[in-house]
Amino acid sequence: MMPVALTLLVSLPSWSADFDANYDKGMAAYERGDYVAALREWTQLAEQGDAIAQFNLGVMFEKGQGAQQDFGQAVKWYRRAAEQGDAMAQNNLGWMYELGGGVVEDYVTAHMWGNIARANGNDSGKLLDHLETKMSKDQIVRSQQRASDCLANQYKNC
Repeated sequence: MMPVALTLLVSLPSWSADFDANYDKGMAAYERGDYVAALREWTQLAEQGDAIAQFNLGVMFEKGQGAQQDFGQAVKWYRRAAEQGDAMAQNNLGWMYELGGGVVEDYVTAHMWGNIARANGNDSGKLLDHLETKMSKDQIVRSQQRASDCLANQYKNC
């Protein structure tokens, strides 16, 4: 058992360096407008569980950068990042539910994700204010309870 753990610890620094290099390659490509290359670099990272890369893919699929616009894929990547606690992804996922982009329009779920984003430091006031003009008090209370439950369960079954 000990040699396996030692092997993992020894290989971790090079994996981390490769991980950072791939992220930086993706960012450089994105900044120069090479969205296909950025998508390729970040997809590898996102599939390995990197929340920032997952969020970036969500944005790219939502905007149609590097691939055809696909709200379903945007939701998929936002959700993966949101379930890891990424507040920007949580906010964007809320907007997707508010607008019905890639998911069935659902104000309660949208408000839930907006509450969670706010709890995690993303000022999602615009989303929450916008939604609350469309929601009943009962819906708002339900969404707040769902947000509380989601946070307590570490984003499982939200």
